[in-house]
Amino acid sequence: MLGTFNAVATAAVRDVEAAKRFYADKLGLKQIGSEGKEAVTYKTGGDTTLLVYRSQYAGQNGATAVTWNVDNIQDVVRDLKAKGISFEHYDMPDARVDGDIYSFGTLHNAWFKDPDGNIHSLVSRE
Repeated sequence: MLGTFNAVATAAVRDVEAAKRFYADKLGLKQIGSEGKEAVTYKTGGDTTLLVYRSQYAGQNGATAVTWNVDNIQDVVRDLKAKGISFEHYDMPDARVDGDIYSFGTLHNAWFKDPDGNIHSLVSRE
């Protein structure tokens, strides 16, 4: 039933105004909607969006909140680092690690957090 509908990624934040600066300035997202001081929606690709909303539970998810499918992960990591984004490092014995990028065969991942601790994953296949 739900397979014919688009899904929306969501990230809970404490301060929507601070989040707006991060998501626009650091990640380069374009705002396409707003619910005042409670939420903002960003365009993220073809038919996808990211909803950032105010919540008292922001940053409590210890797992990946948003996954970004990217074409060239090396370039994306370099560009985000140039904007001050720091990347997470995890203990993954089966991965080949090159700087901030973890490779599992042809699958490559890198992770960073937004100011509220939401984990974002970059993924590419090469």
